[in-house]
Amino acid sequence: MASGKQTHSAALQGMDSSGSGCGARAPEQGPALLFFTGGSALDGASRALKFHTHNSVHLVTPYDSGGSSAILRQAFGMPSIGDLRSRLMSLADERVTGHPEGVRLFAHRLSKDDAPAQLWAELDTIVAGTHPLARVIDPPLRHLICVQLQACREAMPADFDLRGASIGNLVLTGTWLRNAKDLDSAIAEFARYAEVLGEVHTVTNDHYHLVAELSDGRRVIGEHLITGLDLAACGAVIEGLSLSQSLDELAPVQSILPESRRAMIAAADMICFPPGSFYTSVLANLLPRGAGRAIAASDAPKVYVPSLGGDPEQFGISLTDAVHRLLAVLHADCGPETPSSQLLSHIVVDSRNGHYNGGIDRPALEALGIRVLDRRLVSDQSAPLADAELLVAALLSVGQ
Repeated sequence: MASGKQTHSAALQGMDSSGSGCGARAPEQGPALLFFTGGSALDGASRALKFHTHNSVHLVTPYDSGGSSAILRQAFGMPSIGDLRSRLMSLADERVTGHPEGVRLFAHRLSKDDAPAQLWAELDTIVAGTHPLARVIDPPLRHLICVQLQACREAMPADFDLRGASIGNLVLTGTWLRNAKDLDSAIAEFARYAEVLGEVHTVTNDHYHLVAELSDGRRVIGEHLITGLDLAACGAVIEGLSLSQSLDELAPVQSILPESRRAMIAAADMICFPPGSFYTSVLANLLPRGAGRAIAASDAPKVYVPSLGGDPEQFGISLTDAVHRLLAVLHADCGPETPSSQLLSHIVVDSRNGHYNGGIDRPALEALGIRVLDRRLVSDQSAPLADAELLVAALLSVGQ
């Protein structure tokens, strides 16, 4: 994998921003863009990205504590896999050369309204391979999927709530169980089922929960409660983020970035902090000890793309404040003596079409050694959010 500033820049410049034309390479040879991400904000861009490179790496948060992921965490004592599965699906090969039928099955959710008996009956038809979505999958792959799903089915407690359950989540859980609860091995196997064109991993495999410290003195435990906060109504801002071993009461715990993730960061041609919920999707990924040091040690461009259209988690925080808070989390690990430009080298904004709290204070950002790149990110169709193709083009243009 490329290393060194000149080599990283060459890796990015080897493909123009359209992914085609002079100098363009096949996506199999595309640059290794690494994202600290979570949620669904980057799923659209990921679908666009796989036409430009098959070497992107996505480190997603394992801390979701709501929805169907919460039910799986409670039942099996596992990290959250909902964001993981969503990103794997957005990177899946949906061409006829891939496994589009399997992808459609993984995307299927059971009804939120059917009676439990109906839900169990539908799940059993999928396990048996007789469900319409399962029947059209090639027999060898169908057998493998059904085996994983059967493992999950057999391990479910009797009161497991199947309402709205994602079949992809259940298959991934069964794969995790059959791989001795080794999530990395389960992800690798699941990725083969869907012919994933990139890599997706949780930033750590810890079964922990997010804790937000608010400016009014409150402490909120649980990602689902943090994202549900109406900060504007209570006039508070999020001041800090940490981890707890328990969802029910504060039990402070420190996570450690696995060596495998450090290697991924070291090998990246670009490190990106993309659009998404600022605290629960971006900063949450930077909490493990070692993340700041790994980022500082890389010579690749480090790029922040702020969210557009308003991020509820950033209420009361200007764009410049957000940059300072991002840097503060990284400096907490690598030390205040590390130059800010070594942790964040570029920020990509759309001054014409984007809305940023407090505006774009270019002098303040440049004083930190950060290069401000003004690119078109918003299209008529995507407004007020970033257009997936424009976002990918902007990232591929860094270093040009």
